[in-house]
Amino acid sequence: MQLGLFVPEARVSIVRGATGEIDYLPGAFEAASSSQLFTKIHRNAGWKAERRPMYDRIVDVPRLTARLELAAVAADPELREMHERVEAVTGASYNSISLNLYRDERDSVAWHNDHEDELVPNPVIALLSLGAAREMRIRSKTVPRRTFQLDLEPGSVLVMRGVTQHHWEHHIPKERRAVGPRISVAFRQRPEG
Repeated sequence: MQLGLFVPEARVSIVRGATGEIDYLPGAFEAASSSQLFTKIHRNAGWKAERRPMYDRIVDVPRLTARLELAAVAADPELREMHERVEAVTGASYNSISLNLYRDERDSVAWHNDHEDELVPNPVIALLSLGAAREMRIRSKTVPRRTFQLDLEPGSVLVMRGVTQHHWEHHIPKERRAVGPRISVAFRQRPEG
């Protein structure tokens, strides 16, 4: 599979400064390649439904999850090229790839930042979007809050760098209109060993 060329000019800086860096890279993967990756991952990921404690009860997580093992990625030319492309466009190396499947407009993720205790200090996190476009909201943790909204288009990459997880949180809200499935491929930097 031939992945599309990354266009360096197609970079939107959302946050840049003492609170970290958040960049949006629309069109990091061409449409046909993005669609092929969506189909491959959607069919083969081994999706799991999870339940989590929330307040005084156990609730269903409103999306499905899976992991891509690095050995499996290295053995598959399309997935290996996807991994290499994300590393090339972000200028970082990743040793963890997890997946979230938002099946339709009812699936979501609450406001959160990534678990810093599971990551290297000041990590680079990249989110590759495949499938339907979904809105992401990003807001500062301090008041007065600064809030950003953007549509994560198929083939786009959102990059959070440095101290971003200390100062910002993000979420994917439920939608009021019908939306097709979306996969978020999350590339992270975890401590070795």
